[in-house]
Amino acid sequence: MAYRIADLFAGAGGMTLGFTDERFGGGFVPVFGVDNDAAAVRTHHANFQGQSVHANIEDWVAKGDAPVVDVIVGGPPCQGFSLLNKSRSGDQRRALWEPYLETVKATGARVFVMENVAELFRSPELSDIRARADQLGFTTVAAVLNTANFGAPQTRKRTIVIGWDRVTIPFGVELPEPTHVDPALRGSSNLPVWKTVHDAIGDLPPVPIGTDFGAEGPLDLHFGRTPTEKSQKRYRAVPEGGNRFDLFRNAPELTPDCWIRKTSGGTDLFGRLWWNRPSVTIRTEFFKPEKGRYLHPVEHRPITHREAARLMGFPDNFVFIGSKVEIARQIGNAVPPPFAGAISKVVRQALDRAGLSLDATKIKAA
Repeated sequence: MAYRIADLFAGAGGMTLGFTDERFGGGFVPVFGVDNDAAAVRTHHANFQGQSVHANIEDWVAKGDAPVVDVIVGGPPCQGFSLLNKSRSGDQRRALWEPYLETVKATGARVFVMENVAELFRSPELSDIRARADQLGFTTVAAVLNTANFGAPQTRKRTIVIGWDRVTIPFGVELPEPTHVDPALRGSSNLPVWKTVHDAIGDLPPVPIGTDFGAEGPLDLHFGRTPTEKSQKRYRAVPEGGNRFDLFRNAPELTPDCWIRKTSGGTDLFGRLWWNRPSVTIRTEFFKPEKGRYLHPVEHRPITHREAARLMGFPDNFVFIGSKVEIARQIGNAVPPPFAGAISKVVRQALDRAGLSLDATKIKAA
């Protein structure tokens, strides 16, 4: 049995993969994905059946040709909620949840899953989203969840909003229960502990294949950069588990003046990942250690694209299309597939319980 799913603001398709691939969740058939990033749309098309549409969602919704689906997933761009935009002004992207919900209504979806930054949970926009969903006949539940608790080797806290049609799904949809636990909090829990950086990338060659794409996975994305001599010295000055403060202690002459003047905050800048912990949140410029804790745990280099993809939970056979920067953006913006898979299971259980199962062969023929 399977259900039809559409992914809005789909990016590379991390959410789609979690819902459709049996390694994570499964039970869903992708009908379409929409994104305004052309390279991400090509990646989505390379990995999933159905349509992969390059468009702004407002323009696409206005055409009125959305196909019927069972579930809508996706995350409207999050920069409007981000702590990087503390004034929360002059950024209209936070309003893109409106065409998202319009699409939910237009497609006849019985469930939607909206993903966004943790800050959304305490934002006035969350109340607006839930109020609009209620007007459309959907009951919602929302929470901040940590992807490490659901099998991703990364601590990434995200707000998840699940909405369901209160008529056709009277029993509702529950939030997923953690599948993994922080080792420090394990206590009497019988859950496996968080997956670590070593679990994810420990088997990859310590030396990248070069500075360009390789021929075959997983080494196709296991490339590095060409650091300057100063950058190489900086890498070597940061010990295991260290960061920019260690750089200043060990090599003040190599430390940027702005870091010297800023004596607090930013403990992840120019930091090394830890072998025995999940990674920090992987963002779109993970190949730049000055942007965060993106140095390899022991090697004197930033992590590679393949390492970043694995830390997001992407399998090696997932195909990324685009330039190095475009692929990095797709990786950093993605929803970790193991996390999406955990959500897909509770959505499928709710649909099954409501007696809404459909035959997959009929779906594919539709």
